[in-house]
Amino acid sequence: MEEIEILKKIIENRKSYYPKDFLQEEIDEEIIDQILYSAQFAPNHKKTKPWRFKIFQNLDKDVLGEEMAELYKNGTTKENFLEKKYLEIQEKVKKSAAVIAISVNFSGLLPEWEEIAATAMAVQNMYLTCTALQIGCYWSTPAVKDELGKFLELEENQKCIGLFYVGKIAVY
Repeated sequence: MEEIEILKKIIENRKSYYPKDFLQEEIDEEIIDQILYSAQFAPNHKKTKPWRFKIFQNLDKDVLGEEMAELYKNGTTKENFLEKKYLEIQEKVKKSAAVIAISVNFSGLLPEWEEIAATAMAVQNMYLTCTALQIGCYWSTPAVKDELGKFLELEENQKCIGLFYVGKIAVY
């Protein structure tokens, strides 16, 4: 098969798979590394490479889920708080083999939108790599992402723009 046909097939098959569809199986570290490796080839003006990723697996992943659930609870009025949503936040994280926090490092050399766009391109490369490896993935942008800065130890010029959930799936 020619390269263009392979690329076309990967692009056409790219889709989001949600944690509810993930198998309860670990993903080898080499596969996580391949997914992240592909991100670095995203186009980025002035070579700022503005994307920052923090990987959560095993017990660290559970701590992330608890933090997100507590942020939801603390940021919601009693009238609007839903216990079901609180539990679902943690469950989504637990069902994933890994969760990758996606953040942007604003260099000050470019308009912020350019560095956000470059980071989104990096995530698209991750999506395409997951597709080629037959790994399920999903980019989530929960409201609590804006409150994760301290937990993620982000610097003043950095901002979390979402979470990338990764997991094995039964049928691809």
